[in-house]
Formats: sequence, structure tokens, C-alpha cells
Amino acid sequence: MPIYEYRCDSCGFQKEHLQKISDPLLSVCPECGQDSYSKLLSAAGFQLKGNGWYATDFKGGSKPKTPPPCQTGEGSCTSCAAN
Repeated sequence: MPIYEYRCDSCGFQKEHLQKISDPLLSVCPECGQDSYSKLLSAAGFQLKGNGWYATDFKGGSKPKTPPPCQTGEGSCTSCAAN
């Protein structure tokens, strides 16, 4: 869902609103109640939801590191799987 930034020309109040693309534009300032609240032109912002490609391919972060091999070969080091 896109995040839109609005500012009131009367009082200068500024806030971001999470809205659907199909939602009507806001025009009444939530701070002063004047009909001078308008959408600003800014960089596009959006929020990813659900379990699509982002959640399954990128959201999890880096993969866990594999422990280094045992230096002695006897299973006596702390990272050895034999412990």
C-alpha cells in the first residue's frame, strides 16, 4: 500500500498516510480542521505485505554461517560437530 505525505497550507501540519491507490485524496487537516490539506510530491513509499516473493526470498536476511572445520581433526574444538 502506498504511503502518501500531506501538508496543510493553513497551519503547516505535515503527516504521512497509508492509503490505497483507490482511496480519495484527503482534504481536511486533522490538526486545524481547515480544508487546505494537500498531498505532497515526494519519493514513492510503499509497504510490502503478505507471503509473496519478498517474504520468501529476501525478508529472512542472511543465511546462517556454517561452523569452521575442526582444526585438530579429533573433535576437540568447540566448533566441531562431534561435541
